Amino acid sequence: MATATYPPPPPYYKLYKDYLQNPNSAPEPPPPIRGTYVLYGANYTTHDVLPTLEEQGVRQLYTKGPNVDFKKELRSLNRELQLHLLELADVLVERPSQYARRVEDISLIFKNLHHLLNSMRPHQARATLIHILELQIQRRKQAVEDIKRRREEAQRLLQEALGTLDGQ
Repeated sequence: MATATYPPPPPYYKLYKDYLQNPNSAPEPPPPIRGTYVLYGANYTTHDVLPTLEEQGVRQLYTKGPNVDFKKELRSLNRELQLHLLELADVLVERPSQYARRVEDISLIFKNLHHLLNSMRPHQARATLIHILELQIQRRKQAVEDIKRRREEAQRLLQEALGTLDGQ
C-alpha cells in the first residue's frame, strides 16, 4: 500500500487550467456571507453588535444612555473594584465563610469594566486607522521631498558635467 506525504489538491483546481491564456475563464469568487452562518458547530452572525449587559443577564453599574463619560465611569468602577478587593481581603481574614458574596460583587464589577472597554473598541479602531493613515501621508510626503531633492541633485550634477564637457 502506497501512501502520499501530501494529499492531492482539491478537484476545483481544474477550473483554473486555462487561466494563463484567458484570465476571464476563472470562476467568480463566492459572494460574501450575509446574515447568520455555522462555523465548527456554532452559529455566528455577520452583524457584529455588542450585546447590552441586560441582554447578558448582568446588572449594569455605570450610567445608561448614549452619552456615557467613559473616563469617569472607568475611574469610578476601578475605585469600586479596589474597595471590593480590600473588603474581600478583610472578609477572608475575619469571616472566611462569607467570601462568596464579595467574589460575586468583584465579578460583576469586572464584567461592567469589560463591557465598558468593549464598547470603546469602535472608537479605538477609528482613531488607530486615522493615525495609520496620517503616518502614511507623512511618509509619502517625505518620499516626495526626497525624490525632489535627489532630482535637483541629479540636475546639478548633470549641469556640472555639461559645464566640464563644454569647457574642454
